[in-house]
Amino acid sequence: MNIGLYFGSFNPIHIGHLIIANIMAEHTDRVWFVVSPQNPFKKNKSLLHEFDRYEMVEKAIQDNHRLHVTDVEFSMPKPSYTIDTLAYLSEKHPQHKFRLIIGADNLPQFPKWKNHNAILENYGLLVYPRPGATVSQWLDDSRVELIDAPMLDISASYIRKAIKNKISIRYLVPEVVERYIEKQGYFLKA
Repeated sequence: MNIGLYFGSFNPIHIGHLIIANIMAEHTDRVWFVVSPQNPFKKNKSLLHEFDRYEMVEKAIQDNHRLHVTDVEFSMPKPSYTIDTLAYLSEKHPQHKFRLIIGADNLPQFPKWKNHNAILENYGLLVYPRPGATVSQWLDDSRVELIDAPMLDISASYIRKAIKNKISIRYLVPEVVERYIEKQGYFLKA
Protein backbone atom coordinates (compact mmCIF):
# COMPACT_ATOMS: atom_id res chain seq x y z
CA MET A 1 0.00 0.00 0.00
CA ASN A 2 1.23 3.52 -0.79
CA ILE A 3 1.09 5.69 2.32
CA GLY A 4 1.56 9.44 2.39
CA LEU A 5 2.96 10.68 5.70
CA TYR A 6 1.74 14.09 6.79
CA PHE A 7 3.86 15.34 9.73
CA GLY A 8 2.85 18.25 11.92
CA SER A 9 1.96 19.54 15.34
CA PHE A 10 -1.75 19.87 14.39
CA ASN A 11 -2.24 22.41 17.17
CA PRO A 12 -5.15 22.28 16.37
CA ILE A 13 -5.92 20.28 13.25
CA HIS A 14 -7.96 22.45 10.88
CA ILE A 15 -9.84 22.33 7.61
CA GLY A 16 -6.69 23.20 5.63
CA HIS A 17 -4.91 20.10 6.96
CA LEU A 18 -7.92 17.95 6.13
CA ILE A 19 -8.34 19.30 2.61
CA ILE A 20 -4.66 18.67 1.85
CA ALA A 21 -4.79 15.17 3.36
CA ASN A 22 -7.91 14.32 1.37
CA ILE A 23 -6.30 15.48 -1.87
CA MET A 24 -3.09 13.58 -1.06
CA ALA A 25 -5.17 10.45 -0.45
CA GLU A 26 -6.10 10.66 -4.14
CA HIS A 27 -2.38 10.26 -4.97
CA THR A 28 -1.74 7.48 -2.43
CA ASP A 29 -3.80 4.69 -0.93
CA ARG A 30 -3.93 6.29 2.51
CA VAL A 31 -2.58 9.31 4.39
CA TRP A 32 -1.23 8.96 7.91
CA PHE A 33 -1.09 12.03 10.13
CA VAL A 34 2.14 11.88 12.14
CA VAL A 35 1.54 13.99 15.24
CA SER A 36 4.87 15.50 16.31
CA PRO A 37 5.52 15.46 20.05
CA GLN A 38 6.47 18.39 22.24
CA ASN A 39 10.04 19.40 21.60
CA PRO A 40 11.67 19.49 25.05
CA PHE A 41 14.14 22.13 23.86
CA LYS A 42 11.51 24.47 22.46
CA LYS A 43 8.78 25.16 24.97
CA ASN A 44 5.66 26.68 23.50
CA LYS A 45 2.97 27.61 26.00
CA SER A 46 0.24 27.24 23.39
CA LEU A 47 1.32 23.76 22.23
CA LEU A 48 -1.11 21.23 23.65
CA HIS A 49 0.16 17.90 24.94
CA GLU A 50 0.75 15.43 22.11
CA PHE A 51 -2.04 13.09 23.33
CA ASP A 52 -4.57 15.96 23.19
CA ARG A 53 -3.50 16.87 19.66
CA TYR A 54 -3.61 13.19 18.66
CA GLU A 55 -7.16 12.95 20.00
CA MET A 56 -8.25 16.00 17.99
CA VAL A 57 -6.82 14.50 14.79
CA GLU A 58 -8.52 11.20 15.56
CA LYS A 59 -11.87 12.97 16.03
CA ALA A 60 -11.41 15.01 12.85
CA ILE A 61 -10.76 12.00 10.60
CA GLN A 62 -13.00 9.38 12.21
CA ASP A 63 -15.36 9.24 9.22
CA ASN A 64 -12.68 8.93 6.49
CA HIS A 65 -11.20 5.43 6.08
CA ARG A 66 -8.38 6.78 3.88
CA LEU A 67 -7.00 8.92 6.70
CA HIS A 68 -5.22 7.55 9.76
CA VAL A 69 -3.35 9.07 12.73
CA THR A 70 -0.21 7.65 14.30
CA ASP A 71 1.63 8.38 17.52
CA VAL A 72 4.83 6.75 16.27
CA GLU A 73 7.03 9.69 17.26
CA PHE A 74 5.78 9.81 20.86
CA SER A 75 8.10 6.98 21.90
CA MET A 76 11.03 7.85 19.65
CA PRO A 77 14.16 9.68 20.87
CA LYS A 78 13.83 13.46 20.85
CA PRO A 79 14.31 15.48 18.86
CA SER A 80 12.77 13.16 16.31
CA TYR A 81 14.08 13.53 12.79
CA THR A 82 11.89 12.75 9.80
CA ILE A 83 14.41 10.30 8.35
CA ASP A 84 14.43 8.30 11.59
CA THR A 85 10.65 8.10 11.64
CA LEU A 86 10.56 7.07 7.99
CA ALA A 87 13.17 4.36 8.60
CA TYR A 88 11.31 3.09 11.67
CA LEU A 89 7.97 2.93 9.85
CA SER A 90 9.56 1.19 6.85
CA GLU A 91 11.07 -1.44 9.12
CA LYS A 92 7.84 -1.90 11.09
CA HIS A 93 5.60 -1.93 8.00
CA PRO A 94 7.65 -3.43 5.11
CA GLN A 95 4.43 -4.08 3.18
CA HIS A 96 3.95 -0.32 2.69
CA LYS A 97 5.72 2.23 0.52
CA PHE A 98 5.94 5.56 2.33
CA ARG A 99 6.11 9.04 0.81
CA LEU A 100 6.62 12.30 2.64
CA ILE A 101 3.97 15.02 2.27
CA ILE A 102 5.28 18.56 2.70
CA GLY A 103 4.21 22.07 1.83
CA ALA A 104 6.07 23.94 -0.89
CA ASP A 105 7.07 26.50 1.76
CA ASN A 106 9.29 23.79 3.33
CA LEU A 107 11.24 23.07 0.13
CA PRO A 108 13.85 25.86 0.57
CA GLN A 109 14.86 24.40 3.95
CA PHE A 110 14.58 20.77 2.88
CA PRO A 111 18.28 20.44 1.85
CA LYS A 112 19.15 21.29 5.49
CA TRP A 113 17.11 18.36 6.86
CA LYS A 114 18.99 15.43 8.34
CA ASN A 115 19.73 12.94 5.53
CA HIS A 116 17.52 14.78 3.06
CA ASN A 117 19.09 12.87 0.15
CA ALA A 118 18.08 9.57 1.74
CA ILE A 119 14.53 10.88 2.10
CA LEU A 120 14.46 11.77 -1.59
CA GLU A 121 16.03 8.48 -2.71
CA ASN A 122 14.03 6.13 -0.56
CA TYR A 123 10.72 7.90 -0.10
CA GLY A 124 10.26 10.90 -2.36
CA LEU A 125 8.14 13.97 -1.72
CA LEU A 126 4.51 14.79 -2.37
CA VAL A 127 4.42 18.59 -2.36
CA TYR A 128 1.34 20.77 -2.01
CA PRO A 129 1.34 24.47 -2.94
CA ARG A 130 1.64 27.20 -0.33
CA PRO A 131 1.14 30.96 -0.76
CA GLY A 132 4.35 32.69 -1.83
CA ALA A 133 6.36 29.47 -2.20
CA THR A 134 8.35 28.73 -5.34
CA VAL A 135 9.13 25.22 -6.52
CA SER A 136 11.03 25.89 -9.76
CA GLN A 137 14.29 24.25 -8.61
CA TRP A 138 12.44 20.96 -7.99
CA LEU A 139 10.49 20.72 -11.25
CA ASP A 140 12.98 18.35 -12.91
CA ASP A 141 13.44 16.03 -9.93
CA SER A 142 11.45 12.83 -10.55
CA ARG A 143 11.46 12.08 -6.81
CA VAL A 144 9.41 15.22 -6.13
CA GLU A 145 5.77 15.17 -7.19
CA LEU A 146 4.00 18.52 -7.21
CA ILE A 147 0.33 17.99 -6.45
CA ASP A 148 -2.38 20.25 -7.80
CA ALA A 149 -4.23 21.39 -4.69
CA PRO A 150 -6.00 24.53 -3.52
CA MET A 151 -3.77 27.29 -2.21
CA LEU A 152 -4.78 27.41 1.44
CA ASP A 153 -3.65 29.95 3.98
CA ILE A 154 -5.34 28.77 7.16
CA SER A 155 -3.06 28.66 10.17
CA ALA A 156 -3.34 27.01 13.54
CA SER A 157 -1.82 30.15 15.08
CA TYR A 158 -4.72 32.23 13.70
CA ILE A 159 -7.19 29.72 15.15
CA ARG A 160 -5.51 29.78 18.57
CA LYS A 161 -5.54 33.60 18.55
CA ALA A 162 -9.22 33.63 17.54
CA ILE A 163 -10.10 31.30 20.41
CA LYS A 164 -8.17 33.43 22.88
CA ASN A 165 -10.01 36.52 21.61
CA LYS A 166 -13.38 34.72 21.68
CA ILE A 167 -13.80 34.88 17.90
CA SER A 168 -15.70 32.06 16.21
CA ILE A 169 -13.62 29.28 14.63
CA ARG A 170 -16.64 27.76 12.95
CA TYR A 171 -15.74 26.32 9.53
CA LEU A 172 -12.00 26.62 10.29
CA VAL A 173 -11.97 23.32 12.19
CA PRO A 174 -14.35 20.35 11.98
CA GLU A 175 -17.37 20.78 14.22
CA VAL A 176 -16.32 17.81 16.38
CA VAL A 177 -12.92 19.45 16.98
CA GLU A 178 -14.54 22.82 17.75
CA ARG A 179 -16.76 21.16 20.38
CA TYR A 180 -13.79 19.30 21.86
CA ILE A 181 -11.70 22.49 22.10
CA GLU A 182 -14.60 24.32 23.77
CA LYS A 183 -15.26 21.47 26.21
CA GLN A 184 -11.58 21.25 27.20
CA GLY A 185 -11.09 25.03 27.30
CA TYR A 186 -8.03 24.82 25.05
CA PHE A 187 -6.19 27.92 23.84
CA LEU A 188 -8.06 30.38 26.04
CA LYS A 189 -4.77 31.50 27.61
CA ALA A 190 -1.51 32.07 25.79
